[in-house]
Amino acid sequence: MYDQLSDIELVQLLKISDEAAFNEIYKRFQGLLYVYACRITHEENEAEDIVQEVFIYLWDKRASVVLNVLSSWLYQAVRYRFFDRLDRRKVRAGHRTSLQSFLEGATYGPDEYVRERELIQLVEKGIAALPSKMQEIFILSRREQLSHKEIASRLNVSEKTVKNQVHNALRILKTRIGTLFSLILLTKL
Repeated sequence: MYDQLSDIELVQLLKISDEAAFNEIYKRFQGLLYVYACRITHEENEAEDIVQEVFIYLWDKRASVVLNVLSSWLYQAVRYRFFDRLDRRKVRAGHRTSLQSFLEGATYGPDEYVRERELIQLVEKGIAALPSKMQEIFILSRREQLSHKEIASRLNVSEKTVKNQVHNALRILKTRIGTLFSLILLTKL
């Protein structure tokens, strides 16, 4: 029955939340809109997403959306969604470029340099205070960047032992360094 209705009649039924009318609109236009979206995006997944977004929007705004010609509105909605996605990509790319430029051009002031040196000293003192076996495993893991398997083989211990020692060393260092670094920062303020 709904397949016999005109677009105008379907829109009138859609405005009163007739799901069957919405389903007929979807059935009637989804394939055409998908082909159109593929042509402008050159990407099937993105085209599919855009078409779905358009139909979700149509359903969500069914009571307030003004549709003179349904097909024109749908094609225009696909085009707008595409341009909206394009704009968001450009903004993200701009943010990425801006962040990269900032990171590449970042310079340390005297305060940052002093804090960095103090933090390095704290880390070195923290590592030196670890139990000898834990210290050895931690240094092999972090400074020499050996895998747990390589460390286990070199020291003739299990990989689980290496993993536990590294984990415990990190926990101890975070606790010690975090507390001490906080105190340093507070004394500088």
